[in-house]
Amino acid sequence: MAPVFGRRLRRGTVTAAVAAAAVAALAASQAPGVTDVPRDGQAVGASDTPPPSGDSATGDSPYFTDLPPLQSPVPPTGAPNGGDKEDEAGLPATVLDAYKKAESSLNADQPGCNLPWQLLAAIGKVESGQARGGRVDANGTTIKPILGPVLNGNGFAKITDTDQGAYDGDSTHDRAVGPMQFIPSTWATWGQDGNGDGDKDPNNIYDAALAAGRYLCANGRDLSVEADLHKAILSYNRSTEYLNTVLSWLEYYRKGTHEVPDGKGVLPDDRSDTRYPGVGTTPTPDPSHSPSKKPKPKPDPGKNEPGNNGGGSSKPKPPGGGTEKPDPKPSEVDVLANAGTGDLIAKTGDAFTERVSVRALSEAGDFVPKVKVEFTVVGDTDARFDGGARSATVTTNSHGKATAPVLEAGQKPGGFRVIATVVGRSVTGVRFDAKTVSRVADALARTGDKPLVCEPGKEFAEQVEVKATQKGKVADGVAATATMIKSATDATANDKGPYFKGADGKPARTLTGLRTGPNGLLKLPKMHADDAAGTYLLRIVTEGGGTLTVELKVTAPEPDATPSPTASSSASPSASPSTSASASPGA
Repeated sequence: MAPVFGRRLRRGTVTAAVAAAAVAALAASQAPGVTDVPRDGQAVGASDTPPPSGDSATGDSPYFTDLPPLQSPVPPTGAPNGGDKEDEAGLPATVLDAYKKAESSLNADQPGCNLPWQLLAAIGKVESGQARGGRVDANGTTIKPILGPVLNGNGFAKITDTDQGAYDGDSTHDRAVGPMQFIPSTWATWGQDGNGDGDKDPNNIYDAALAAGRYLCANGRDLSVEADLHKAILSYNRSTEYLNTVLSWLEYYRKGTHEVPDGKGVLPDDRSDTRYPGVGTTPTPDPSHSPSKKPKPKPDPGKNEPGNNGGGSSKPKPPGGGTEKPDPKPSEVDVLANAGTGDLIAKTGDAFTERVSVRALSEAGDFVPKVKVEFTVVGDTDARFDGGARSATVTTNSHGKATAPVLEAGQKPGGFRVIATVVGRSVTGVRFDAKTVSRVADALARTGDKPLVCEPGKEFAEQVEVKATQKGKVADGVAATATMIKSATDATANDKGPYFKGADGKPARTLTGLRTGPNGLLKLPKMHADDAAGTYLLRIVTEGGGTLTVELKVTAPEPDATPSPTASSSASPSASPSTSASASPGA
């Protein structure tokens, strides 16, 4: 979406003039990277700086335009003494930790990017006021979802739904999501698991900060180079005003910051569209700026109020009369959304590394706890949840999140689905596509080298053992078939020669359902020979194309060339007669 300055700066020329003056002052005094704003509002070089994905990370959603104090803060030696300067330099503890961890991760993975954490802080400031002043839980997830306005073309870009409402709860149009305000299509590409909990949640500051860092570092950018830094910021939101505002905060934070407790960060209030980015488009009340006491309703002379002479009970009635209103009912779940589940792919026999999770939201976008969600495995698959069940019911936690048990892939390759539905309520479910892929091996080799020879009608002394590998690495759990084939060119099963014994004790010349074990080893059952002597072939084939052909010989033992004494004596035809003759009494 192109910048819409005429629509955004609704507060009039006074606000615009003040902002322009502040930018000019910052540019002169503390922010050498700040860019002058051309009259047409288009950033210099913006037109030839395509962002990594889509028009921008945020869909050019609105942002805070508040500028930092003209004098950058000096890092305090102790607790802040108060004042705007000190307050603005305070960053919520968990949010600050997320920015620094993202910088550390990027320095290790992409050292050439030179990402400073202060850049993430600057973007976080203008996108969400540092996650609404650090209103996050211990894991870094915002207490309430941060959703930008509906991108329906009414004053903003028009972005038709890309995530079936999984991230933003809107199945018609997209909305920017989370403390770094990613639109769902960008999050689908750049989402990260920054806190190692197995989820990629745009409403988690650790996940969002790492994703923002990787997005800014895309296309081989070196952020220590001014041109690359400007391109990175403009890829996030294509507006010169946005670029100048981010650069101002970047320079400010570089001069010094300090940590403040979560929830105590300063909330900016000047937005490019004049609206606060709360849940939906409704401002979220800020307790630190709320009146200490609510105004009391004015007495009504016609009602029985204390001090009136109307008689009756002295207990004041609620404004408008009638009975006291009961406590508000808990929020009803209106949307079930993907809570950051990534690709569901696992090899046969493995557990899926991704846990299927959803979040229950009210119509206003609030988390809805204590909602029962049923997860069901659907399709032609033997995948099951931990414990062997095909379905599991989980209750949402205080953040409206329900996570299914670990999903085991089974041994049957193929695609299937996991469906999440709200128990007992007519809320559109969430469908997750999953896939079990076969383990494969591209090579087989015998572990021994002794010849495989047997006499007719006997048992081979050696058992065949092979080792399977895939690209030189051990391949365990790979399906295999062993067949006594007719010839090297005819892989059909032979009808004579060596054989295995089946479960029924009868000869079997094909074995299926074999699988390599630890270290990729597969040991075949004992082999037997029938009465047909000759040379035969055994072929073993694995999933993935690994093939090995082994030669088997069935032959009778060679006869001994030296006659035994017994054989010589019995073979003499004249011995007996001669002896008999000499013994004859008539001789």
